[in-house]
Amino acid sequence: MKRFLTVLCSLTGLGSAVALLATLPVSAPAPAENPLTPEKIALGKRLFFDPVLSRDRTVSCSSCHDPQHAFADPAGQAISPGIQGRLGRRNAISLINAGDRGALTWSGTSPSLETQAVIPMTDHAELDLTIDEVVARLKADNQYSALFRQAFGEVASMQNTVRALASFERTLESRNAPYDRYQAGDASAFTAQQARGMDLFFGKADCFHCHTGRDFSDGRAHNNAIQLFNPDVGLAERTEDDADVGKFISPSLRNVGLTAPYMHDGSFKTLREVVEHYNAGGEPNPNADPLIRPLGLTDAELDDIVAFLKTLDDSTIATNPAFREEK
Repeated sequence: MKRFLTVLCSLTGLGSAVALLATLPVSAPAPAENPLTPEKIALGKRLFFDPVLSRDRTVSCSSCHDPQHAFADPAGQAISPGIQGRLGRRNAISLINAGDRGALTWSGTSPSLETQAVIPMTDHAELDLTIDEVVARLKADNQYSALFRQAFGEVASMQNTVRALASFERTLESRNAPYDRYQAGDASAFTAQQARGMDLFFGKADCFHCHTGRDFSDGRAHNNAIQLFNPDVGLAERTEDDADVGKFISPSLRNVGLTAPYMHDGSFKTLREVVEHYNAGGEPNPNADPLIRPLGLTDAELDDIVAFLKTLDDSTIATNPAFREEK
């Protein structure tokens, strides 16, 4: 997928925050082999909300990626259960703007939405079907057979199933938060506290090193020192490098006020807990990123940063009919 460079521009005087500008397109780019069409998007949307893709037909993609919570885990759930209440290991990352990302999942194992879609369908703790079972189930459904022919001109296949799901997921774009309006010149979109929080985010608190660009993620793996010992080894699961133990991809901060709880394991319940963790310098960890250190922020400054983070929330996501299940 073509990536676009983020331009970082430092503004001087009056304590102005660093402004981030980007040349990202308005909608997520689709790969040449899977161009967006209305038919594929409609099929993908139906599949996303349909528990037909789970073994016991009780769980859908939307069970873990809830539109009410910016397509992340439902409120209060550190890890959403799969079929029969089975639990995986990680909190579900928001799918908003996922089509713009080059590294999907906490350990960056999936290079594309198409590749990613296979994982939950075939994972024992999630939807628990084989590829052959997915295809057979969809072929046996007369309505889905018709929809696949409309979208792809052929019967259901796993390749076309994941292409349809990815097509819908690429439409899950959010660029209408108060932060966006403020950057576009609407000074009334921010309170004084939120403006102070932005100055801290891009300055004293150093948040922008890992949470950068228009999606507020560098797409790289870091150990943020939330534990001394990491039962989930993160990136090292893929690289088999001890230096990568406990490293996870920086998540987007878009809509972060809607996606609690936080971290790869959902161990922090509030944004205040998150910023307190970083302010304290984290827990001792041999692989901790060098940027993790005591920050010396006051309680009032922590409140300011939390207030700024909530300017990244787009309240229209939960009510956008294009993102909702068809009834």
